[in-house]
Amino acid sequence: MTRVRVTGGAAAFPVRDFLTRANVPFEYLDDAGPAGVVVCTLADGTCLDSPTLTELATHLGLVSAPTLDAYDLAVIGAGPAGLAAAVYAASEGLTTVVAERGAPGGQAGTSSQIENYLGFPDGISGAELAARARDQAARFGADMLLLREVVGGGPDEGSGFRIELTGDVSVRASTVLCATGVEWRRLQVPGMERLLHSGVYYGSAVSEGPGLRGKDVFVIGGGNSAGQAVMSFARVARSVTLLVRGSHLAASMSAYLAKRLADAPNVEVRTNAEVSAVDGDDWLRTLELTDTATGRRSVVDAHALFVCIGGEPRTEWAADGGIVRDQAGYLVTGRTLVDTDSGLGEGRWSLERDPYPLETSQPGLFAAGDVRHGSTKRVSAAVGEGAMAVGLVHRFLADLMGS
Repeated sequence: MTRVRVTGGAAAFPVRDFLTRANVPFEYLDDAGPAGVVVCTLADGTCLDSPTLTELATHLGLVSAPTLDAYDLAVIGAGPAGLAAAVYAASEGLTTVVAERGAPGGQAGTSSQIENYLGFPDGISGAELAARARDQAARFGADMLLLREVVGGGPDEGSGFRIELTGDVSVRASTVLCATGVEWRRLQVPGMERLLHSGVYYGSAVSEGPGLRGKDVFVIGGGNSAGQAVMSFARVARSVTLLVRGSHLAASMSAYLAKRLADAPNVEVRTNAEVSAVDGDDWLRTLELTDTATGRRSVVDAHALFVCIGGEPRTEWAADGGIVRDQAGYLVTGRTLVDTDSGLGEGRWSLERDPYPLETSQPGLFAAGDVRHGSTKRVSAAVGEGAMAVGLVHRFLADLMGS
């Protein structure tokens, strides 16, 4: 059943993207109306004029408050690692709260079809997988706080942690799992920011798929995210071109995806290619491509450009708190902290015992998934680390009880 009708032009993209990732059925009417005005009409007739995502989500019943004063585990981030941790922690009796600044799913939530995840032989969309996990965690009793971004906090007086969230919400927890994943890496290319959401997107932006029928689409990247986006758009677009900066597809792309790209009649893979400029009036019209081997430039017509070139961790808060990161900003965990050969721990581990696997340089603060140094950038690996973290939280809490 359609729960929301959205009207608006490019300004409506954040709403469409959020609803898609939150697995909320909606109808989109491509009627720009007054510039920048977005109207959302709910199933009960409520009309919201250019609402914030928090306002819209509140009307849909997706925004809630903590039910407890203190928790055994606070999970920051509701991607695959965070959702897995929430399911296993809550099912094992740990009081659990999950804070997510957007919709659940992380980068995986933007994927139209994940086909190599265990138990789903026909594939499953990232949004549906995340929605199922979110509901599963909630049924076990985890508090799910969507559209709540961490704005402060740290070790609490005595023991545990205090976390301050948007909306003037504060929670306390004995342990914390950081599962914030990564942000899409931005391209510094003329015209990109001006045409953002007007034909230029970061990630696969599944919500835009229906509008690509009969269009010429370009995707930048060489990994699984890019490959999945290409195959999704190829179902409706006239042509989809994958632009790879190197001389061949990255080793990070699964073999089954690489084969499908090669077999698809309306898909072209262009290696040694990078976008050096984008242009258009109120919508993307052309791309300037540069051959990285020869330096030759060419201009091609394009209706949409999707950038899927990996990401960067948002861990500036860790540096402020003295928590060890690697040179790229990923959180360093486990034995790497005390391994003198790694050069990463810098003698910053403070306890006599060794750090648990997935434990950061702050005892009781764990990291799982893409945000962690040395992680495998796969959904299944993130889910495994999220589940593993729960066992380590049990051990940490047992230590507290015994001290």
